[in-house]
Amino acid sequence: MKIFTTVLIVLAIALIVFNITLLDFGNLFKGDSLVGLIGILACFCAVFILLIFRMSKMIEEKTKNQ
Repeated sequence: MKIFTTVLIVLAIALIVFNITLLDFGNLFKGDSLVGLIGILACFCAVFILLIFRMSKMIEEKTKNQ
């Protein structure tokens, strides 16, 4: 599961980088820039959810061992 979450986090970060290339800083809220902003926000949410999931699994393992 650790490898799977790591791969998903790396993919989400790659999507953030890709969506940054779509941004037009002159018109952030029009066309592809808006799609890029929404994509960046969604990828950040995915990364945070995956990090929370990973931490919860670590806590679960520690409580099982006690």
